[in-house]
Amino acid sequence: MNINSPYYRFPAEWENHEATWLAWPHHSADWPGKFAAIPWVFGEIARHIVAGEMLHLIVSDRAHELKARRVLEKIGVDLSRIRFFRIPTDRGWMRDSGPMFVQSQKRKTSILRFQFNGWAKYSNWHKDNETSTKASKTLKLPLTRVTNNGHNIVLEGGSIDLNGSGTLITTEECLLDPKVQARNPGFSAADYEEVFRTYLGASNVLWLGNGVAGDDTHGHIDDLCRFVNKTTVVLCEEKNPLDLNYMPLKENRERLRSMKLETGSSIEVVSIPMPAPVVFEGRRLPASYANFYFTNSCLLVPTFNDPNDRIALGILAELVTDRPVIGISATDLIWGLGTIHCLTQQQPAV
Repeated sequence: MNINSPYYRFPAEWENHEATWLAWPHHSADWPGKFAAIPWVFGEIARHIVAGEMLHLIVSDRAHELKARRVLEKIGVDLSRIRFFRIPTDRGWMRDSGPMFVQSQKRKTSILRFQFNGWAKYSNWHKDNETSTKASKTLKLPLTRVTNNGHNIVLEGGSIDLNGSGTLITTEECLLDPKVQARNPGFSAADYEEVFRTYLGASNVLWLGNGVAGDDTHGHIDDLCRFVNKTTVVLCEEKNPLDLNYMPLKENRERLRSMKLETGSSIEVVSIPMPAPVVFEGRRLPASYANFYFTNSCLLVPTFNDPNDRIALGILAELVTDRPVIGISATDLIWGLGTIHCLTQQQPAV
């Protein structure tokens, strides 16, 4: 296969969507003591999504669908813009366990069948692992099983970020640590790069170091560094030298200085602040403004009742000028150890 002409391409998130996938919450253990507030946050996210595209909403069964409908109706969400899919899930973080869509050179859409194993940490993942297969059957889209030397590949969408033109960014902490939450034991950087080139159209892979403190995924890139266009990334910055995030983020900035895009040109790196540490019941949570999500009509950004909310939203508004930048309060949502990007998955338009 010519690495400059990959058969599949994973479109950039800001490209036009046919729909966004979201799974209505039901696993209360993800938000112990705060679950009652979570459906209302989901409803607010849904309200903004349907302003510009369809929402493909996963529910467990009829009763679960009725619960979702009641909340959505009260918030004023246009239910004609929602298609419900009755697919049982364990937890339902769509970025990691939901269908990942790629397009062929002829712009035909397929779903990639990466394996999901609960971030190599949790035991309740077997239903989530079937989400892509069930979605492909319902949509009648081809399903491509991702393999390398005959082995099924485990990968979560939150561990990678792409510019849609051939460059992918990820972390060594998440994918290359041989002892902690090893997704594919024995897999090397070269092995991953072959998978990314073959199945995602990414011939240029950039490896950062560690992710942010409190991240139970062990280093997902979507809390750390994100593309906002083909040539620009935003990278989280911590200015307090005593904070756990200070050195890892500083080291990642040093790495990015020498990295190049698929064109050979340098990457424009823009700093966005971190919020003050968010702690609940003695646990540090992975609060980050980088966990934003592009919809067709806006950029949704998590906020944390922090003075840096305004600064982060302003920086992103200067970089993303083709749609409004909207803050979504994530002070309850982050207790689930993820926010807006972790919950969503885009389905590209044909």
